Amino acid sequence: MAPDRILFGMTLMLAFCVLGPLLDVAAKLAGETEAVIAIVLARMLVQTLLVAPAMAIMGLAWALPRRLAWLMALRALLLILSTFAFVAALKVMPIADALAIVFVEPFILLILGHLLFGDSVGPRRNAASGAGFLGAMMVIRPAFAEFGYVALWPLATAFLFAFYMLVTRSLSRDVHPVAMQGQTALFGLVLVLPAVWFGQGSGLPDLDARWPAGIAWLWLFGVGFWATVSHICITYALKFAPAATLAPLHYCEIVVAAILGFLIWGDFPEPLTLAGIAVIVASGLYIIHRERLNARDRLPV
Repeated sequence: MAPDRILFGMTLMLAFCVLGPLLDVAAKLAGETEAVIAIVLARMLVQTLLVAPAMAIMGLAWALPRRLAWLMALRALLLILSTFAFVAALKVMPIADALAIVFVEPFILLILGHLLFGDSVGPRRNAASGAGFLGAMMVIRPAFAEFGYVALWPLATAFLFAFYMLVTRSLSRDVHPVAMQGQTALFGLVLVLPAVWFGQGSGLPDLDARWPAGIAWLWLFGVGFWATVSHICITYALKFAPAATLAPLHYCEIVVAAILGFLIWGDFPEPLTLAGIAVIVASGLYIIHRERLNARDRLPV
């Protein structure tokens, strides 16, 4: 692969690491006045509206064969649930703390790949995964003491997003990445609307959506806008550069999230949380290193 293409892919990955936390910021700001389900709905609606013109220009179809349609619906459902869990956490937790816990997702994905697909996982990567979960517990412990069971929402996000990635892997062979963004958002819109209707007047704070007012419209639009732009960045980053090259850069997202959380809300992770984040990052980087070595060993001589 040409070095200039790899450099462009790395640039797009860094763009994702900057833009992705802006989605989290918009969601947290929206969560100050809006129900979680309204924020999830905004993400799906805005993403559908933004991607539709791109699909039309590129000549991409919305229709899918039945087998792929079911998988796409499952992908959308997993995205709805993972987004709901993460936004529910952001309503009360600092962004960096919540995001750090979500970063155990690669470890979960490694284990699921072994259980579901028989992927080889050696003792070193098992140990790194265990260390990663230990790091997550180090982040969760002070958060649990302060916020209660809400601190477990990001862990639910990590599990749901791991399954989301497995479904994405199945679809990526047959569906264009831009079409996948649009189709997922459209399916998500169809699936989340009944939940919005059900939650009306229920008295459940996370489900009882009200008509937004004032600047809340901007935050809700920002959720969908930054979600769309950031995910397109990472989609095309993977087109221009190998995943093994891009994966270490992903951890820059935690740094950006911590900076934004401090600048906007004055949040700064406490020492135990910082130590947990360091353990998660170190474990993740080690697993990436082992994946590179295994990929090199599998190359034909």
